[in-house]
Amino acid sequence: MAKLNDYRLKLGNDEYSPIMLGGMGMDISTTEMVLAAVKLGGIAHLSDALATFVSDKRFGTSFTKDRLHRFKDSVDNQDKSHEIFTEGEIRGSVMNVIKDAMDRKEGTGGIFVNCMEKLHMNNAKATLKIRLDAILDSGIDGITLSAGLHLGSLALIKDNPRFREAKIGIIVSSVRALKLFLIRAKKLDRLPDFIVVEGPLAGGHLGFKVDDWMNYDLKTITLEVMAFLKEGGNDIPVIPAGGIFTGRDAVDFMEMGAAAVQVATRFIITEEAGFRDTTKQVFFNAKEEDIEVNHLSPTGYPMRMLKGGPCTSTGIKPNCEYLGYILDNGSCSYLRAYHEQLATHTGPEKFKVEGVTCLCTYMKTYGTWTCGHLTYRLKDTTNILPDGSFQVLTVADVFNDYLNSETHEHIKPPLPKV
Repeated sequence: MAKLNDYRLKLGNDEYSPIMLGGMGMDISTTEMVLAAVKLGGIAHLSDALATFVSDKRFGTSFTKDRLHRFKDSVDNQDKSHEIFTEGEIRGSVMNVIKDAMDRKEGTGGIFVNCMEKLHMNNAKATLKIRLDAILDSGIDGITLSAGLHLGSLALIKDNPRFREAKIGIIVSSVRALKLFLIRAKKLDRLPDFIVVEGPLAGGHLGFKVDDWMNYDLKTITLEVMAFLKEGGNDIPVIPAGGIFTGRDAVDFMEMGAAAVQVATRFIITEEAGFRDTTKQVFFNAKEEDIEVNHLSPTGYPMRMLKGGPCTSTGIKPNCEYLGYILDNGSCSYLRAYHEQLATHTGPEKFKVEGVTCLCTYMKTYGTWTCGHLTYRLKDTTNILPDGSFQVLTVADVFNDYLNSETHEHIKPPLPKV
């Protein structure tokens, strides 16, 4: 019976194991996770979300502290329109995070960066250009454009020396979105090197509506995208993502003509992932009814996460001076909702802002428990330890299961020695 390990992903002249790890911000896809996957021959994504904070945390820089000091006088103001990121802090932090990974890279895999268009940073076009240029200048192997249509993104970096050297791909959830992107790409004679087709069972932000995601399925969308590309004579590798939980699931897509698969949910509980160990056990213990698609994200995109997580019902004061990645023209939906509540609130008790969350703050504290729909099956992939907890796996454990399992049964690692 076929195994995923029988296949290889070819992007240009480079060949990889057909597993791509999705980019999980903020620093859930740690450098350690990425390096472990790359050493095994796969492609793995860092995220440039909240790069200033990640740089401070990992390298002792002071980007967020300096930013807070710069805007400290406007902490209580609702209008944040003057709180602009400097080119130096964006470029410096992004370069720090990526160059560290690239300098430590071993193996035949590729390090890519997941770059979200929806991080407006109070100056969407200018800050996106700085981010993309910094990513390319860091020597990255590739970029995956996500969380947006990215209709102008390629034009922003067309003069970068590595514009045609680095691999560049796009995440789409429909043929319609892909058509719009390809129109712009063809004008620059720079088609994407790969296309990630993200289905409705994925974790984090989704390209579907809150109330209609269940009407779509990944296989159908993937086949539609492949047929559209074939009709247009575009031979671009297609990589499905979202709900590919077993090695056999992956092989099914490879037999359909996919070039590789992108996976993430099963890696959030690995030793190398950024979540705390206590949170990983929450994921292991999750039931299907604990998982929801909501509209809490200020980006405007629906988001899948665990119910009852720290970010789902909060009245925390916005930390725009400290972070401010979602700010657009001086505001975001959480900032507006918070100040509306504050204006009418009386009494000493704390209030809660319903229906939206301070995404930057809770991404920073790992309090945004985003996850894929099949998170409730994570408990089936590992062993129960004598104390009743679940064994936390390594990236290599999960990688091996995907590559070498021939059925939907999982290859579990041996129990740790006592």
